Amino acid sequence: MKKGSPNFQFNFADILFVVITAVAFIVIQTVCNTFIKFNKVIPTLLICTIYVAVALTYAFYRKGRIYRTGVKPPSEVGIVLTESVMNSASPVFVCPEGTEKVVWMNKAAGELSGGQKLVKLSDMFSETENALYKSADKVYVRAVHSSVGSDEKQYDIYTMTDVTEREATEQMLLSKETVVAYVVVDNLEELLNYEQEDYRNASAETDRLLRQWANEAGGILKEYQQEKYIFLFEKKHLEMFSQKGFDILDKIRSIRIGENSIPLTVSIGVSAVGENLLEKEKNARSAIDTALQRGGDQAVVKGDGTLDIYGGKTKMAQKRTKVKARAIANELVSYMTGAENVIIMFHKFADFDAIGSAVGIARLAMFCGVPVNIVTNPNDSGIAKSYEWVANLPDYKGVFVDSAAALDLVNSGTLLVVCDVSNKMQFESPALYDSCNKVVIIDHHRKTADFEKEPVITYIEPAASAASELVCEMLEQILPSECLLPKEADLMLTGILLDTNQFTKNTGTRTFSAALYLRSVGADVGEVQEFFKTDLEEFQRELRFHSNVEIYRTVCAIATATGECDIKDKIPAAKAANRLLTVEGVKASFAIVPIEDEIHISARSSGTINVQLILEELRGGGHFDSAGARLGGVKVSEAEKMLKAAIDKHLDELEIDKIKK
Repeated sequence: MKKGSPNFQFNFADILFVVITAVAFIVIQTVCNTFIKFNKVIPTLLICTIYVAVALTYAFYRKGRIYRTGVKPPSEVGIVLTESVMNSASPVFVCPEGTEKVVWMNKAAGELSGGQKLVKLSDMFSETENALYKSADKVYVRAVHSSVGSDEKQYDIYTMTDVTEREATEQMLLSKETVVAYVVVDNLEELLNYEQEDYRNASAETDRLLRQWANEAGGILKEYQQEKYIFLFEKKHLEMFSQKGFDILDKIRSIRIGENSIPLTVSIGVSAVGENLLEKEKNARSAIDTALQRGGDQAVVKGDGTLDIYGGKTKMAQKRTKVKARAIANELVSYMTGAENVIIMFHKFADFDAIGSAVGIARLAMFCGVPVNIVTNPNDSGIAKSYEWVANLPDYKGVFVDSAAALDLVNSGTLLVVCDVSNKMQFESPALYDSCNKVVIIDHHRKTADFEKEPVITYIEPAASAASELVCEMLEQILPSECLLPKEADLMLTGILLDTNQFTKNTGTRTFSAALYLRSVGADVGEVQEFFKTDLEEFQRELRFHSNVEIYRTVCAIATATGECDIKDKIPAAKAANRLLTVEGVKASFAIVPIEDEIHISARSSGTINVQLILEELRGGGHFDSAGARLGGVKVSEAEKMLKAAIDKHLDELEIDKIKK
């Protein structure tokens, strides 16, 4: 456009207006010449006046429309803006309002689209994440300007800003974030029982491997206490550690000591989240506690709402000291004496160990002079014998209540003690757990996840044979021997015998020590054996597992209840799993049974396969050689497929060859 040229330009509507008004002028003029015989000047002036009036009206309409829509006719400024948008380095797309169909794009957008004239934004940007649009090699963030256009049609203008460099910088900074980890040698106390020279050599080799591992990541490893380290490294190395499955655990495990070649193991707690180093250190401490509570020989990585676990291949040995039991007992007594009442709860489908440990805690509460109640399911046949054994004792009148009654007993001063379980999904009453401010957890199963609210006391010892064993040790430290009733001792001994399969598995010196204590306060072995007798109907239910057994991966036995299933508890499944371990070549056994609307799986191991890790894949839990899981909304055949997939994940051919040997 030349300098000095008018700003107003004609469009098709303007030309049409001129043509129509000109034709109208000629028609009116002809009519006037035909029908009006007097002076012709007057009608001519009248027609001109009308024409001018219409033209002015149209002009003002156009001007108002321009201001209403914001779309001005091309001008010097308009052309400059158009050229700027066309030649802008930022891709610009114009789409009909509410659509992604491109009707116009500038040069940068054309290059981005590969020369296509009409494309959809979704086709061009196949990947979107956090409001970012990713092409083959660049990352963009878009700005949208709507309501641009005429009254008849509106358009969306998409302006893409290249943030590739910014994103790369952000990712680089994130990868250089400091991660805090704790590393602890698990079996230090056991190592100290061997010759000092063997211990020094093993300790030096462990230290060397850990420092080599830290140096490869360019991190800082400092020993702040004997066999305890803090490890700082950049976050980019965490992904590498995870991909390798924290193979440092395997390297440390290769160190053996003593005549029995006991392997050294370490536990690692890692925190990748936290606004500052203080929060990361706190989360790392929580992660190492989880690793130790799960039995050690594993790495626990705490992320943003996640908990990733690696390792856990070694069965934890029992510690010989009872120092921790004494400290926990004193702390529990302190909380009990300050509570208004104590409520004791265990897991659904309770067994002898659950009720035995609950009765022991109830006796401790009675010793402290605090009102106590035990939450039970009156329809649970698994505890019928146990309930009848103590329910008629004077001290237990009104002690056993159902979940609804227990909720009515909760107040601000209530102390809830959860025995033989730490997973909320398996609690007898999750609502009761949510209602209590102070919670104590006593369990011998491996911890599977963080608690929704931090308990005031957490006593989780996966090395213990049973929860009743842990409670026995606490009572032995605090309770006068004459306070524990013989029938209470019977139930606790029954719990230990159940979880150790009559002292044949997962048994240590502390297990026998607990049994000796119970015998000393009046436990009768003859009476205890009555709990393990099976009636004919239960025996027949157990036989249903034996007629449908599959040997899977040469070392695992999977039994499924056959026929019309009327099994109402998991005890026959647990017994079937125990008996399958007596089959030659079977190292792990699994019994599957439908109970009501759920599928229950009981798992047992001879000590070479960690069944707890396998059933964790099915949201179950337990410990190394005894675990369980409950699945809802699936059929038996589907549960069997899921179980086999979990076994496949944790047992490769190389491990099976080692297990066979």
